[in-house]
Amino acid sequence: MDVNEKIRHLLDEREWSEYRLAKAAGLSQSTISNLFIRNTVPSVATLQSICEGFGITLAQFFSANNTVELTDEQIRFFSKWSALTKEQKILINNLIDTMR
Repeated sequence: MDVNEKIRHLLDEREWSEYRLAKAAGLSQSTISNLFIRNTVPSVATLQSICEGFGITLAQFFSANNTVELTDEQIRFFSKWSALTKEQKILINNLIDTMR
């Protein structure tokens, strides 16, 4: 697996900038930029921070298939989500879209 390619894919999927990831991960923007500029593989600690910034686990990051184990936080979110009305789900999605 190309770790940097996977990070780039996650950035593109979320429509995030490197700066946004750096802020979410608690890392400097230069740390994130250097991964791509120098094509270096992040340390385990840096990758852990990146995963936390994305809201995923290392296991989810390295998952080779579309089946991933949800974190406790994600399970709580989805259990609440399923109780929302269609209109409430639309409002939440709109709110999330404004946060990108």
